[in-house]
Amino acid sequence: MAEPTSRRDQVEDDLQEKLVEILQPEVEAAATQAAQEEQPPKSTDKDFFHALGGWGALLDIGLPWIAFLVAYAVTDHKLQLSLIIAVGLAAALAVVRLIRRQALRNVFGGFIGVLISAWVANRTGNAKDFYVPGLLTNLGYGLLYLITVLIRWPLFGVLYGVITQTGTAWRRDPDLLKGFSRATLVFVGLFAIRLIVQVPLYFTGSLNALGIAKIGLGLPFYALAIWLAYAVLRGSMPAEKWAEARDSITHLLRGNKK
Repeated sequence: MAEPTSRRDQVEDDLQEKLVEILQPEVEAAATQAAQEEQPPKSTDKDFFHALGGWGALLDIGLPWIAFLVAYAVTDHKLQLSLIIAVGLAAALAVVRLIRRQALRNVFGGFIGVLISAWVANRTGNAKDFYVPGLLTNLGYGLLYLITVLIRWPLFGVLYGVITQTGTAWRRDPDLLKGFSRATLVFVGLFAIRLIVQVPLYFTGSLNALGIAKIGLGLPFYALAIWLAYAVLRGSMPAEKWAEARDSITHLLRGNKK
């Protein structure tokens, strides 16, 4: 009587094997898809730039300054009206970004800078003083960035350790230390060139030239500095290491967890 039971067990085993064979591709595909969903998609150089704010961020910062220079010339040097137009444009940009639920960090930074500059110029009654806070800011940032490089704690490396939550591990990697030092030095050069060009124009009272220099060394020069720092950082480390660093920064700037 044991033979029918044995045959039934054999049939069941055969059915189970067939079922596993049929379902195995679907199970493997589902497992692969789940593993892919757990990992964020690989970023590209374009994704990195957009995470920083893209060209919109540069326009947010620069447009109010352009508006002041144009308004001051068109209104026959009416300082207070020109200041109102510049501050108003900066506020309008912030409102538009808020309505569209876009990143506000660059807008608020630009708005505060314009507001402080307008207050200084209004207090002194001298249009060229609209640019004084910017000159002092460039001096302060330039010294700060340079000091961090000299003491081998480049600011970009410190920021990288914070946003990737890796602490000071980057300092033990020669490629990362070299890359972040070079990228930080690019911005030291940015601030130095701005001061070399603009300070003499300020003291000679060349307002139009100062305004043009402010605009020319603002948006276009800042974009060039970002590109140079990006290229220097990328060229200072192996491709796989750069891809990992870029992914970490890009996803965190977007507000995603890696």
